[in-house]
Amino acid sequence: MTTGLLIVGHGSRDVSANAEFESVVAAYRASRPDVDVTHGYVELARPSLAMALRELAQRADFIVVLPLFLFAAGHVKNDIPLALSQARQDFPAVRFTVTNALGVHPNLVELAFERSRAALADARDPAKTAVVVVGRGASDPDANGDFCKVVRLFAEGRAIGWVVPCFIGVTRPLFEETVELVARARPERIVVVPYFLFGGRLIAKIREQVESFQTRYPWIKTELAPHLGIDDRLLTLMDERFSEATEGERPLPCDTCHYRVPVSAVTQNVGGLNALLWSLRHGFTHAQAMPHVHAHRPLAKHVLVCGNADCADAGSITLIATLRRLLKETGREQDIRVTKTSCMGRCGEGPTVAVYPDGIWYRGVKETDAKELVEEHLLGDRLVSRLVDNIMQ
Repeated sequence: MTTGLLIVGHGSRDVSANAEFESVVAAYRASRPDVDVTHGYVELARPSLAMALRELAQRADFIVVLPLFLFAAGHVKNDIPLALSQARQDFPAVRFTVTNALGVHPNLVELAFERSRAALADARDPAKTAVVVVGRGASDPDANGDFCKVVRLFAEGRAIGWVVPCFIGVTRPLFEETVELVARARPERIVVVPYFLFGGRLIAKIREQVESFQTRYPWIKTELAPHLGIDDRLLTLMDERFSEATEGERPLPCDTCHYRVPVSAVTQNVGGLNALLWSLRHGFTHAQAMPHVHAHRPLAKHVLVCGNADCADAGSITLIATLRRLLKETGREQDIRVTKTSCMGRCGEGPTVAVYPDGIWYRGVKETDAKELVEEHLLGDRLVSRLVDNIMQ
């Protein structure tokens, strides 16, 4: 079987930013001679995602799509699944899967600190130093929340006076208003850390705003750290995401647990007696121990069906029973679970069905649709397009 890996970038009007992305792709390709590694862009550059998928599908039997995005926002949750849906229709003999975005990970937290290390080393008093970490900003609350978690992990265990998150666009607080607010706390030094994988126009915009701030506040030493860029820690994380996808695994929420991995400067709790004692204590309330292994097998799919009054009147209870019966007949009732939920916010459009981790929402699903839903989507990984309401990832 030939395995192909499509690394997806955002794309930029700045040629140097695209070149930086492609240098990461080239470095990863050199590390994995056993895999057909190529790349594509969501927008603003070529080859497009759709074009790259089509070309790779002509020479690979199994394709893994790796979104080289820091967080899962609109492009990861919408554009990539839509492109994959079309590719699956065009190439039914090829198996496609997609990895998680890079996400909240100790490698990236440590890399961000490494980029700011030189500027922080020059600080006379870390307690009087402020670090302003700048993210891209998204309309997706999950992505913005994950960014703020990264900034918090960056700060943990370090003696820095202030570590503050902000954004360069889309959402607030914006960088200009944040750094003005930080200046009122009278720090001796401000280090601005752009939490971006690659350079481009937004990095140039941050640099301009830093220079403007320095002109207005010359008594505060303000320095712009480099963006993340290519690094062995990034390549290692990419390999981790690729392995998760090919081996059918996904990271647990505790991958940034300070009893499992060093988080920022907090290292004293990893392993050893502290971790053992906390693991034993945790075991009283949850069937897990150090290292973190769940007692149950992970679900392949979790089907959520609204059982609230509106959907129940439209037949959702019968739908639930039929889905469970059909899955039991196929022997998949253990790894594909059907759960009745309360209102899912689609009143008048039900019965509503959501399938995770695929992130597919269906509406108006009748008991007569159950067989098609099971055979096509739950077992065959093909969307029942006529019923699709939304694609969440």
